Parts: sequence; structure tokens; C-alpha cells
Amino acid sequence: MIKLSTVSSITGNQEIRVIIIDDHEAIRLALSTVCEQNNFKLLASTDSVASALGSIAGKNPDVAVLDLSLSDGSKVEENVKMLVEKGISVLVFSIADKAQLVRAALKAGAAALVPKSHSMSELVEAIRMVAAGMLVNNLQTTAAIDADQDFTRAKLSPREQEVLSLYASGLALKQVAYSLNITVSTAKEHIDRVRNKYATIGRPAVNKTELLLRAIEDGLIEEGSL
Repeated sequence: MIKLSTVSSITGNQEIRVIIIDDHEAIRLALSTVCEQNNFKLLASTDSVASALGSIAGKNPDVAVLDLSLSDGSKVEENVKMLVEKGISVLVFSIADKAQLVRAALKAGAAALVPKSHSMSELVEAIRMVAAGMLVNNLQTTAAIDADQDFTRAKLSPREQEVLSLYASGLALKQVAYSLNITVSTAKEHIDRVRNKYATIGRPAVNKTELLLRAIEDGLIEEGSL
């Protein structure tokens, strides 16, 4: 990542105008303090994109610090697109535990992802970089982008996808075998191959929980359906 001193030299003394969109009041208050301490001009601090856009007419924000999931039921890709269409760069500030939502945000045009587990100094650095027109790459964004190609690289066969989906959803191997009209030993062979293929591409799935995570990450299972 570029050092803060380098970013500061790029942005110079330019005032950075920020809006905060998060449905947790404590987070909004903390980020407001961060803006004040770093001489960012805070234009809005709200719990939805709609209310933020409604309060910034003519103010031209540089960066929106956006939570990945908002309680108003909005979709992150739609939120990002609405902001980007207004000429606002988007920095997603989230616990970042849902790979599908992270990928959706990045595909929609988000310039950065900063996990809430990171320090505030790292967030400040990322805000400056995004305001300078940069795309911020870290382990989380790289992993989310690469995950779109990981499933293809794993070369799971259609049958392996079926077995993985059923098994990771909670069925026992016997139930998987019965559902697909195959033997239990064949079902186990498919799962063993799936584990090996994921291990080969650096996404190990040693146990059933990890298989479930891989299935969710690759869109074989909808997280909310479990």
C-alpha cells in the first residue's frame, strides 16, 4: 500500500469532502471524529444512501464511506452505483465477511474496501488515496476479485458441484447419494476430489464448515437459504 506521506503529497492541501453512510450510530460518530481530526470536511452522516444524497445537493463530495450492508434492505451494488453516478468515489468500510457482497460492491465501482478490524489510520490513508483517484488494493479486495475466477480454476465438474451443494447444505453422504442416485462411496470420492481441487488453488476446505464457506463464496449456496 502507498505510504500516507506519498498520498498527502498527491492530494496536497486539497480539502477532502466526505459523506458517511452506516446504519450504526456509534460507527457514524466515530467516523465523524476521524474526519474532524484529519481536516476532512464532513458533508453528511446518515443511515442510507437516499438520505445522504438528499442532503448534499450542490456540495460535491469526494468520498463516500459506505457500510456493506444497510438495514434499509438496499443492495450494495445499487448503493455503489447511485453514488458513483453522482461522481462520488466509494470506500466500503465493513466487517467484510460476505465475499459475494464484497465482489458486488467492487464490480459496481467501489474504489476500496477497508475492514472495520483495521486501524483508523489505515482508513484515513485509504480515504486520501480514494480522494486522489486511486484504487486501493489490499488482501481483502484482491481475494474478493480473484474469487470470481477461483471456481473456474478449481475445475469442479457439474456432478462435483451438485454433490458439494447438497453435502455443504447439511445432508449426510448417504442422503446425498440417495438424492443423486449414486453410491455412498462415489459421493465420498466426489467430495474428496472437491477438497483436493480447492486445496490446489489455495482455498482449503478441510472440514464440512469450510466446504460450506467455499460453496457460499462461489454462489452454489445462497447464504440466507440455510
